[in-house]
Amino acid sequence: MNSRPASFDELDRKIVTALMENARTSFAEIGAEIGLSSTAVKRRVDRLRETDVITGFTATVRPSALGWRTEAYVEVYCEGAAPPRRLAEVVRGYPEITAAMTVTGGADALLHVRARDVEHFEEV
Repeated sequence: MNSRPASFDELDRKIVTALMENARTSFAEIGAEIGLSSTAVKRRVDRLRETDVITGFTATVRPSALGWRTEAYVEVYCEGAAPPRRLAEVVRGYPEITAAMTVTGGADALLHVRARDVEHFEEV
């Protein structure tokens, strides 16, 4: 991971915005929209990836298509310290936990959980 701030201009912002809206948008389509060639867009995307501005591409899935119809946010209370790295290690083995974050306040962490039904949720 690159810890230096990346050089980031208005064209980069437009490219990132286009990819956030639809990561499958072609470089040619983005270029036509912002006035660059597809090659120039590709070079910029490559640089944004190398400098960790863009860290990956993802697919958005309709949870019910996977049979997951139950959704919950769960507050987690830990004994002692709950560093984010340890939280990540613990939840990594549960595909039902779609997000985990440490929080301020009474709880130590908040989990976003999806499951088939309440029984499946309780198993998680």
